[in-house]
Amino acid sequence: MNYGELKTLVKQYLEVDETTFNDNIGQFVRLCEDDIYRQVQLQDLMETATSNVVPDSPFLGLPDDFLSAYSLSVLVGDEVQYLTSKDHSFIKEAYPSITFRGVPRFYAFFDEKTLVLGPTPDIDYQVEMNYFYEPASLSAGDDSDETWLSVNGESAILFGTVVQGYIYLKGDQDVMKQYQEQYTQAIATLKIIAEGRNRKDSYRRSDKRMSV
Repeated sequence: MNYGELKTLVKQYLEVDETTFNDNIGQFVRLCEDDIYRQVQLQDLMETATSNVVPDSPFLGLPDDFLSAYSLSVLVGDEVQYLTSKDHSFIKEAYPSITFRGVPRFYAFFDEKTLVLGPTPDIDYQVEMNYFYEPASLSAGDDSDETWLSVNGESAILFGTVVQGYIYLKGDQDVMKQYQEQYTQAIATLKIIAEGRNRKDSYRRSDKRMSV
């Protein structure tokens, strides 16, 4: 399903073709996509980024398109060691000072763009992150454009957009419940697809790098 087809279906479901509503369909699509990407971890939307940490600095920047982490590893000699995700409070308590130096064992989110490692790296280890990324929105393209989600998760993006549009219209709650149920069912189906693809371990490698 391309963007033009999605817009047509949304207007048909909600029986509205008014200029202000039509101008907001792109926003409805983006809200729907954000919700889907946070509910379902899609293996097809996974990338790999590498970097070298800075000695004596516990911070590691995230890729610009980062959505959520799958794994983070550090190369120690010829051995790959995976770090364990923890809360920031754990890092602060376990390693209250950057003077606690060594091979990083844990990571936590410092803010939306930065990770904090514990202990602080003592040398410039190479790190690799497998992560889920947020692709460009379907609404950012032309009517003929498609995305992975619009092709493989048609029901999810359709009913998710319908739900957002019906919220905008302040529609009847009983009808809203029906649309929400259809969206929930579509999300459940998409999760089954995602779990099957996850077992294939098909994430893509790229030359993206994390900042330091």
